[in-house]
Amino acid sequence: MEKAILIRFGDLVLKGKNKPKFIGQIKKNIRSKLKNVNVEYTFQHDRIYVHFNEVDSDEVIKQLGYVSGIHSFSYIYKTTKDIESIAQLAKEVIQKEVKLPTTFKIETKRTDKNYPLKSLEISQKVASLVLPSFDGLKVEVRNPETVLDIELRSEGTYIYVGKIPALGGFPIGLGGKGLVMLSGGIDSPVAEHLMMKQGIDVELFHFESTPLTPLESVQKVIEIAKKLAYYTPYNKIKLHLVPFTKIHEAILSYVADPYIITIMRRMFYRLGEIYANQHGLDTLINGESVGQVASQTLSSIKVIENVTSIPILRPVITYDKNDIINISKKIDTYDISILPFNDCCSIYVPRNPVTKPTIDQALKEESRFEFKELLEDALKNVQTMIITPTTDFEIALHGFDVKDALSSYTQE
Repeated sequence: MEKAILIRFGDLVLKGKNKPKFIGQIKKNIRSKLKNVNVEYTFQHDRIYVHFNEVDSDEVIKQLGYVSGIHSFSYIYKTTKDIESIAQLAKEVIQKEVKLPTTFKIETKRTDKNYPLKSLEISQKVASLVLPSFDGLKVEVRNPETVLDIELRSEGTYIYVGKIPALGGFPIGLGGKGLVMLSGGIDSPVAEHLMMKQGIDVELFHFESTPLTPLESVQKVIEIAKKLAYYTPYNKIKLHLVPFTKIHEAILSYVADPYIITIMRRMFYRLGEIYANQHGLDTLINGESVGQVASQTLSSIKVIENVTSIPILRPVITYDKNDIINISKKIDTYDISILPFNDCCSIYVPRNPVTKPTIDQALKEESRFEFKELLEDALKNVQTMIITPTTDFEIALHGFDVKDALSSYTQE
């Protein structure tokens, strides 16, 4: 029997006149993810059929799981519109795909309106031919454990059991571009993933303070980026490493202890906005969630973002920590994020960080040192890595700080 994968779209069907653009982009992204697998496609206005070699089945499903814009997919089997052929294929599919015993229902969707039987009549006729062949099938029309779907279309009949949920959202490439302020923690990789799922093409912006912080903290970010690269159409993502050491030292030397984190994050935002504007990125993205730490109270958020005018997106701002952790485990970044290597956000944490900072006091603290030249110097020395899922670079083996270590790095 002929087997394929049926891909369904989710919110894309609501896009009206823009629907062809969205579907065109998702087709492009699917082709890119499956370029190394021997597949063929049948494209229709509301779905995609992927025809593949059986030995590649698991790899096809794995790669489709990384493509945003897909609502669900199913293994499907095709036959003619002859009712006997439909029933015979239904028996084969049940034998192959269904674990018995189970409660059971057949649902039919007939898009070929010239077919002599209506949808309900097709379901009833097929059921009468199939049920006698299986002792473990019990009909349950209201809440069945198993549903066998029949789609009768002009070109033939498709049969499948169950739907595999996919990422949903929108295809990357149509939602604009964003710069993710990526730490080595749990939250920001999840924020990045959620924005990509909504179609935002992202680049990663990490503030590193080596040798104040260990090179292993940068390695954490590289490893996280490798996981996130799977979700991009071309398995590549840009990681920008921002030298923050001099700014970090100045903050520790001149800023009052309670305001250290507030001022540090104001510097992050300044650097992020300048870089985004210079490189055609539309927004900053971070992993802030209200109230989880002192710098994420509403008062702190107000004071920190006061230095910017660019839009700032916080996709996990209302999430409970457990919800964020669950997503981080799903995208396979959690075990990396909890490795015990501090970045510049988590080293030298004040004993009593201010939870209700004021803009006036923040400006007063910043007036204690000349930071504009430090920002300019940091931006001039940003180093960019192109990260793929197979990037093999142990940064700690190549130097004592990022600049030294990356002097031997060759882009893939």
